[in-house]
Amino acid sequence: MGTPVVVLDDSVGDARAELWFAEPAGYTPVPLRSLLAEPGSPEAEAMREAVAPLLDAAPSEWVRLRFVAQFALGQQMLAVMCDFGTVHCSIGLHRDDIDPMSAPLLSLFTITWQDTATAPRAVTAARAVTGPGGHSRVEYLEQPCGPVTLSETIRRPPMDGPLPQFPLLQIKAHLPHPDCKRLAVLTISTTAVARREEYRAVLSRITETVRFEDPLRAWR
Repeated sequence: MGTPVVVLDDSVGDARAELWFAEPAGYTPVPLRSLLAEPGSPEAEAMREAVAPLLDAAPSEWVRLRFVAQFALGQQMLAVMCDFGTVHCSIGLHRDDIDPMSAPLLSLFTITWQDTATAPRAVTAARAVTGPGGHSRVEYLEQPCGPVTLSETIRRPPMDGPLPQFPLLQIKAHLPHPDCKRLAVLTISTTAVARREEYRAVLSRITETVRFEDPLRAWR
């Protein structure tokens, strides 16, 4: 087996960054800043140019309008997530190694900040999984970034809603910040409930890479 390839995202040098992590292969970051940019800004113009070829390739005006509507809906959903503190979102697409004949596995990886009451980090990590959220399969870890709690929840869409009636597995990692006033919640969401062990292992490996201080500072 060769040495794993590590690709550094431009955000690694972001002076505003408050958390660093490594993302496994198969996850593609969603450009939140560009998708939610103010109209007329350079980011919005860059996104318009990126989407233009897709619109030009549409076979009909109806398809173009449908794409625009779905794109706008996606922007609205991302905006709501950001309002709740989400700062990173990636879409995961992986081959199912256990059942190669099945469809590719789809997942969503997010990082969200939550304010917490001031407390020791271990206490905050424990509190995060003892509330009314229906957390199960709770596990406490000591990672290089500090204490971490892993947990799982199963969500089901409203019966009268437009979403397919598939259970949604959410595996969460709760990482208290060293300032003891906030919590980073790393979540993998997927309808592939039968692959919970594999996705739990993926999230656990991500938490091993998390740092709250720039890991490349010594080389800058």
